[in-house]
This record gives sequence, C-alpha cells and structure tokens, in this order.
Amino acid sequence: MKFQPQASHFINGAYVEDTAGAVIDVIYPATGEVIARLHSATPAIIDQALEAARQAQAQWAAMTGTERGRILRRAADIMRDRNHDLSVIETHDTGKPIQETTVADATSGADALEYFGGLAGSLTGEHIPLGGGDFAYTIREPLGVCVGIGAWNYPTQIACWKGAPALACGNTMVFKPSETTPLSALKVAEILVEAGAPKGIYNVVQGYGDVGASLVTDPRVAKVSLTGSVPTGRRVYAAAAESIKHVTMELGGKSPLVVFDDANLENAVSGAILGNFYSSGQVCSNGTRVFVQKGIKEAFLSRLSERLATAVIGDPMDPATNFGPMVSEAQMNIVLGYVEKGKAEGARLVHGGTRLARDGFYIEPAVFADVTDDMTIAREEIFGPVMSVLDFDTEEEVLARANATEFGLAAGVFTRDITRAHRMVAGFEAGTCYINTYNLAPVEAPFGGSKQSGVGRENSKLAINHFSEMKTVFVSMNDLQAPY
Repeated sequence: MKFQPQASHFINGAYVEDTAGAVIDVIYPATGEVIARLHSATPAIIDQALEAARQAQAQWAAMTGTERGRILRRAADIMRDRNHDLSVIETHDTGKPIQETTVADATSGADALEYFGGLAGSLTGEHIPLGGGDFAYTIREPLGVCVGIGAWNYPTQIACWKGAPALACGNTMVFKPSETTPLSALKVAEILVEAGAPKGIYNVVQGYGDVGASLVTDPRVAKVSLTGSVPTGRRVYAAAAESIKHVTMELGGKSPLVVFDDANLENAVSGAILGNFYSSGQVCSNGTRVFVQKGIKEAFLSRLSERLATAVIGDPMDPATNFGPMVSEAQMNIVLGYVEKGKAEGARLVHGGTRLARDGFYIEPAVFADVTDDMTIAREEIFGPVMSVLDFDTEEEVLARANATEFGLAAGVFTRDITRAHRMVAGFEAGTCYINTYNLAPVEAPFGGSKQSGVGRENSKLAINHFSEMKTVFVSMNDLQAPY
C-alpha cells in the first residue's frame, strides 16, 4: 500500500493510531485499488485531539501575530517546495489529473497559508473617541478551539482554507477530512509542525459522520467550519446551535451560467467547460444550469461538442490527461442515475453520459440540451460532469429563472454588454458572481453563498471576522455621576 501514512491521526504534533476504530479504505479512483487503510477515530482519539487543541490554544494565542504569521508563511514555502509530492498524493486520493492538482490544490493551500500568515501581524482593534475625553477601545480575540470538517473534492485546499485563518487569529484546530480523501490533511499537519508550529495547534482526526457529530457537539469547541452538502450543513448547523457555537458553512449549489447572444462564443464555451467539467464536475460552485440565449444556442452546442471531443480522458498520473474519474464508485453511480433521469424526463443528451469500459470510476462528460426548469437535472445538485443547457429569450426572464432555486452559491454571465453584465450580477441571488469568466477562487477575495448555499465567507479579510471576536473596553477619564 504505497500511500499508507504512519498512522491514521495526527495529534499534538505526532502520528497516533487506534486500530479499534472502523476501517477506512482509501481507494484510487482510477483503478479501484485500495492504496491505504486507515481507522476512524474512537472516542478516546477524539478526546485526545480536542484536549491537545484546548491545552495548546493559550500558548499559541499569547504569541504575537507576527510570530504566528511567520510560521504560517514558512509552512507555505515548504508546501510549495513539495508541490509535486503533495500533488501525487492528491491525485491518488481524489482521482483528479496531475495536470490539475499541480496547479490547483497544494498551491492554493500554500496561498492561504501565505495570505493569512501575512495578515496575522496586522490583526488589531481600534480606538474610539467618546465625549468629554472618555474613549473605548476594542481587542480582537481568538474564539478558542475550532473544528474544521472537509469535503472530498479539494482536501488539501480545504484543510488550509480553514486552518490558515483560524491559526492566524490565535485559535487551534481539530480538522476532520472526508473519509473518502483522508491523506492530504495529514501532510498539512506535518508541514505546520516542521515550520515551527507548537504541538497541538493543528490536529487531524479521521472518521465517518459520527466522528464529525462528536466534534461538533463537544463543549470544548467554540467554532465549526464545514464544507459539504446542504443536508449535511443543516444537521451540523442544528447541532452547533444547541450550544450557540460560531459556524461558517460552504455548502452546495445549482448555479446559473447565463450566455447572451452577443457573448464571445469561445470564451463562453470555455466558461461552461470550466464550470461543469473541471475536477470531473465535482466543484460546489459549478454553473450546471447553462442558460443560452436562443440566437446562439445551436452554435454554442456545436462548438461545445467539438471541444469536448478533444478531452483527454485517461490515467490521472499522465500529464496529458485533463479529465479523470469520479472520486468513488458511489458518486459515479449517483451521477449515472441523474443521467438516466435526464433521459427519462425528456432532456436531449447531446454528448457523453456513459460509463467508460475501463477500470476505475470514469464517466464521459454529459451535456443535455432542451432542459426545462422543472426537470430533476435542473433542480438538484448532481456533483458530477453533467451540464444542463436551457434556452431563454430575454434578460428579465433569465434572471428570474436563474434565481428560482433554493441555492445561491455562484452565478455567471457572458456578454459583451458590460452594463448588462453588471445588471445581471446585481440581480443574481448568489454570493459569488462572475462576468466573462467562471470558477475563480483566489484567497484574496471572499468566497461563499447565500440562501441554502452557506453561512459566512471563506478567504479574504472577511474570514478573520469568522475566526475571532471583538472585546469592547470603555474607559472613563471623568468622575462618574449617578442619580442618587
């Protein structure tokens, strides 16, 4: 088992094992082969991780922000130096092509560590003058022990997106990766220790949903940050609310991508490909409802099919491959089920949608045309390479239809009319919007959704507010008067 880590968990600066926990098989999606075997955290492991984080937090918070930032920036440098090895692990963990993981996974994790490391020394309060010489001041304080719960599509990135702002603010973290992709977060924890982080500030425990539930409900935990599906988010939000914990959630979507007749056709097709088939369609912000104005519809579908025919589907470790397998057999079967629903409900399958006759969990990218708003494939999040193309006539019509969903993660528009572009994004009910591009997520900009797609924001200076709170201090310089 080539990718077997030293142990399943990383706690208090060291690898820890407890084989009494349920077995977690790590399966390489390209072959179906088991490449590592880990164990889910037992109650003793969960307690050990939380206690390590609790005990380490005061010392970590007592360091200056500059000192904490220096460690995070050093970790970013180490992560970049090891980008190839980390990308190989990520490819075997997720099935994503090495062409993709080398530019989008550990590199974006390093970006987060560097960005929040740079911010750490600047985290201050403010002085507020009051009347008569009195004043108030604020102190930015960490929350305490934070729990991060990751998804399986970007395991390294998510481990850093949650860990970097939490640590920059003086919190400690217990991170639970998805049981489908458990390997990468262990390397993040290793690198932080190597960079000089005190033991216990970033701990990793493996496990299924029961482990996540134990972490979310523990009284030692002040904050929960989840990346996952809307149903999981509802459960975690409700559990955290029992003890009024701080919560941020980056959940799913069914995002609209609107293409007007005047759009640059090549750019619009590129946006639709990136917004539907990157990472084999396993991206929460994907623009899976592609609304194409009728005047350009046939040209759009024709050019899309031509370009999809050139996709290189194959071994994810081959640098030429740009479309890999689904992350698991279960996810592949979910997607195949949606393809069948699309056919049954009358959508026109114009490309792909079949399982490829090879080892692993491969599905050819699927494009449905003539999709209507009430079809299942246009309403439910599929989380796979299935694009729904819908027709529209007018701007007012498409904006109303684009917003007719419980989700609100992302939305995009392709048009040469810049005033119309800004009207559209002003009207979109979505937290993350794109004009003539799609699916960018630089650490400098906030990322997150509205409606059922999430609470709070990841990345940017806004993330600091989600991992800290302000203490207000009132100071009187005058005698105090009372009515009696």
